[in-house]
Amino acid sequence: MVAGETSGDLLAGLLLGAMTERWPELEAAGIGGPRMAAHGFEAWWSHEKLSVHGFGLDVLLRYREIVGIRKQLLQRLSIEKPSLFIGVDAPDFNLQLEENLRGQGVKTVHFVCPSVWAWRAHRLEAIRRSADHVLCVFPFEPALLEKHGIAASYVGHPLAQVIPKVPDRAAARRALGIAQDADVVALLTGSRQSEIKHLALRFFEAAARIQALRPGTHFIVPAVPSLQPQIEAAVQRSGMGDSIQIVTGKSHTVLAACDVTLIASGTATLEAALFKRPMVIAYRMSALSWRMMRDKRLQPWVGLPNILCAEFVVPEFLQEAATAQALSQSVIDVLDAKHQHPEKIHALEARFAALHDTLHRDTALLATQAIAGVLNA
Repeated sequence: MVAGETSGDLLAGLLLGAMTERWPELEAAGIGGPRMAAHGFEAWWSHEKLSVHGFGLDVLLRYREIVGIRKQLLQRLSIEKPSLFIGVDAPDFNLQLEENLRGQGVKTVHFVCPSVWAWRAHRLEAIRRSADHVLCVFPFEPALLEKHGIAASYVGHPLAQVIPKVPDRAAARRALGIAQDADVVALLTGSRQSEIKHLALRFFEAAARIQALRPGTHFIVPAVPSLQPQIEAAVQRSGMGDSIQIVTGKSHTVLAACDVTLIASGTATLEAALFKRPMVIAYRMSALSWRMMRDKRLQPWVGLPNILCAEFVVPEFLQEAATAQALSQSVIDVLDAKHQHPEKIHALEARFAALHDTLHRDTALLATQAIAGVLNA
């Protein structure tokens, strides 16, 4: 198995739990993180080695290392010939690896369909060559893949099982030591170094603007442990050192506790939607990465909640539009609605509750059944 970054480790950990129940003698190894290790996974490399994003310098600086890891992994797997290879997300790394292994007779499964419906539609041919089966987390994906000769199953989104349908805000605030009557803004700056580089300071400068206009607002940041020093440095640079609560991990508790989150585009936005929380989505990357990605977009939305709802249910601020002023004003608009127009908040919560119902399936069981089918084919 290969899982890239924190979200991949989470998805792979849930899958491994069900697989080890079905196959108690299962041995799993490759690239992964702590949630996979909890199920006996042997990590030859940490998932953080693959945690890069975009194009240009953000990737080129790590390109040789990542290609070297893939080459070493392919050599090892070519000798050991596993019964199955599962690539969990990380398509830039996994699809080529899967294609090579499949050519050697190793059965391959790709968990999480690449976003060919949002951008990079040319990847469909690469998926067809690489994967014996694709496990899809969104309901519209299997039909799209099957049109291109790719076997696929909808297994629901694992996060829809993990996150309660009615989050306990009061309990989360008690756990974090936050007053029950406070206005709480969660700042989710991303789980990659490149996201911290391009977004963190901007988020904290937005928080400073909000604080100036709405004194007493509580700000909290859940930090990925390996990135916490960079986050702490960005908080100090923003002048908000005494005004932002930083916690290690605990992103779900933070989302349950908040009234609104200022959040980096990615899987975390889906988590926020499943927690039924209003959000302001932002994203920035290198100028080269942005130009390349912008030209490949197939939809007007970037944030997963907007893509899944097929409209702008929450605001998005991308690249140059993601200014501290614009972000702070959008968050303030949500806080104003909380106090003056709560019906707007309730309507958004209802929309997210319906989305939660759509995505809620026994993902681990359905995925394991599909994997068994591949192994028995």
